[in-house]
Amino acid sequence: MLDVTKPEETGGKAVLYRMVMPDHLCPFGLKSKDLLEREGYEVEDHHLTTREETDAFMERHGVKTTPQTWIGDERIGGYDDLRVAFGKEDPAQETSYRPVIAIFSVAFLMAVALAVATFGTPLTPRTIEWFVAISMCFLAVQKLQDVEQFSTMFLNYDLLARRWVPYGYVYPYGEALAGILMVGGLLTWLSAPVALFIGTVGAVSVFKAVYIDKRELKCACVGGNSNVPLGFVSLTENLMMIAMGIWMPLRLWMGW
Repeated sequence: MLDVTKPEETGGKAVLYRMVMPDHLCPFGLKSKDLLEREGYEVEDHHLTTREETDAFMERHGVKTTPQTWIGDERIGGYDDLRVAFGKEDPAQETSYRPVIAIFSVAFLMAVALAVATFGTPLTPRTIEWFVAISMCFLAVQKLQDVEQFSTMFLNYDLLARRWVPYGYVYPYGEALAGILMVGGLLTWLSAPVALFIGTVGAVSVFKAVYIDKRELKCACVGGNSNVPLGFVSLTENLMMIAMGIWMPLRLWMGW
């Protein structure tokens, strides 16, 4: 099999066919060209400038999509195939914690900014509260973008949703409500029980699915299309909500 990771052994040239039309510039064609060049290939770049030309190309080569790349006499395929050929993971199969890292990082920096603006110092007890509350809001937004898809993935492991399907639709709104109220320190009598309830049910569900039943599932915590594995991240999300559900009323009761 052709080793595309060594351009010097394959002639150093690649042939790429991609759509470049007045009303459509294929993004995967651009990504393919960029990847080939970064891997050390000189790209012979062929533009398919009309729908008719593109359809004729696909019929001639027996392919269903463009772009298409050839290295030597071997057809590599589309952008995802090219990534795999270069030893990179297929984006469709790749598990990634990037969405979670982005959410928690930005939430933390926002909490620090709020603390500095409010108290003149970055680290206060309120910083942690804001961090968790803002994270809850961000995570809820991810779910609310496609509640139907989220609820479908959620049914794979949530114990309450399996008994009462509408809970999968209610959950994102409950998380968003609790998070928003906790950001402002408002209506703790409502936000704390909501966070405590959904956090507890979620933690038990995730623990059972992952650590008892040993199931390998995708986490619905960042929406229904995520490639984040179910496990530590989702459990952490739920434990954070449990902690806030206990801490917020305790803080008020103690007068802190």
